[in-house]
Amino acid sequence: MPTYDVVILGSGLGGLLSGYILSKEGYNVCIIEKNHQLGGCLQTFRRKGCTFNTGLNYTESLDDGQILNRYFRYFGLMDKLKLKRLDQNGFETIAFDDAEYKFAMGHDNFIQTLSQSFKGHEKEITEYKNKLRDVCNSFPLYTLTEGKPYIIDNQYLSIGATDYIKSILSNERLQNVVAGINMLYAGVSDKTPLFIHALISNSFIESSWRLVDGSGQMHKILADSIKGFGGTILRNTEAVKLVVENEQITQVETNNSDPIKAKYIISNIHPEKTIELLDSGKIKKAYFTRIKSLENTMGMFTLYAVLKKDKFRYMNHNYYYYATNNVWTANTYNATKGPENYLLMTPATSKSDQWADSLSIITYIHYDELKKWENTFVEHRGEDYLAFKQQKAEQLLNLVEKKFPNIRSQIESYYTSTPLTYRDYTGTKHGSAYGVLKDYNDPIKSMILPKTKIANLFLTGQNINLHGILGVTISSVLTCAELMDINYLIRKINNA
Repeated sequence: MPTYDVVILGSGLGGLLSGYILSKEGYNVCIIEKNHQLGGCLQTFRRKGCTFNTGLNYTESLDDGQILNRYFRYFGLMDKLKLKRLDQNGFETIAFDDAEYKFAMGHDNFIQTLSQSFKGHEKEITEYKNKLRDVCNSFPLYTLTEGKPYIIDNQYLSIGATDYIKSILSNERLQNVVAGINMLYAGVSDKTPLFIHALISNSFIESSWRLVDGSGQMHKILADSIKGFGGTILRNTEAVKLVVENEQITQVETNNSDPIKAKYIISNIHPEKTIELLDSGKIKKAYFTRIKSLENTMGMFTLYAVLKKDKFRYMNHNYYYYATNNVWTANTYNATKGPENYLLMTPATSKSDQWADSLSIITYIHYDELKKWENTFVEHRGEDYLAFKQQKAEQLLNLVEKKFPNIRSQIESYYTSTPLTYRDYTGTKHGSAYGVLKDYNDPIKSMILPKTKIANLFLTGQNINLHGILGVTISSVLTCAELMDINYLIRKINNA
């Protein structure tokens, strides 16, 4: 029976980062991945010479000294990733039918640019931006300061993002503009906490970047490093059972090999799916019930378009559009009405800085619309599913044409994905875009700590307290802190 110090279930970003930390520190690590391709949401695919990202479309805070730059240096990524900085004076466009607004990079630049659109509100915008920074600095692993790393007792957990924004910004349109990138965390106006909004918004305002030629480069770099440290990565290997004896997991049974034994198990898959792998009765019913009751964030419908040559100019910014004055559309989505908003991006490639070869358009979709096909797998869902996706795609393009009137004539072909696609490739429950939804009304309930009720089972990934690439990075450090001294690890990261 193969034996390791640590077995990690799933090769998404949280699993790879945890594997990197532990293998670098001398642990004998094995990562098992049910798919052939590694990376979870870092996966890419190609169509007609174009590379499409499945999850990581752009990232944040990579200027020297900024938080993700510091983490990425430790993980050996900064000197190897191919990156493109988005427009300094407008990396985001928040668009409505009657106006468009720019997010600029940098604290002062953001305030000045937004104040030009909202005359007389500069003081409010400054106070808002200062609060974003204050919230971020209240988390030790955002500032990488030694001390208590957990966020469970943070003062901002029970403050709502929408409530705070309304309390400090008096103009309703301005309130919607600053919340206009909430698709990055599938925000819900009466549930999403201020700290989720602040950590993500502030980090992108500091600096925003695209990965040139796709996000797949990230999982390749991390996987090569883990193997270089002596770690093992098994593809096409799915955990089917976690065997528990004397309140500890003794082995991991898989679909295609002998059982694997390890001292510690780290799961990068959804907490509910993790618990379902345990022997029946080996975990308290109350804990299992709590995990099963957690609400997940909404899923996404994505249209991936291959563009005709030299027809659509590369946009070095992201374009968020809203058909109404409300940007919290996860609350108001109605399947019968069709999409109310979208995020449109032209991926960065090494082919051209002038022309885009592809674009991705993302909007919300309810998992309930897909119930008919939930027991099917990729490429085997039937003609009615393809017809459903085509209808959704045409509805989305109709909305996009409001701002990009010639878009259909510039598209050579397009492909689509739904939460079912996401579920099958990443193992996320119901294809949720960002895992467990955080709720400021009951913050403790929606928080999941890395340590479980099984002594040697730990959790990591986007479900553990924070969303997004920075959130998953912090979560991986929290998880590894269960096996090693957190302050030692913080010092190692700071000295990288």
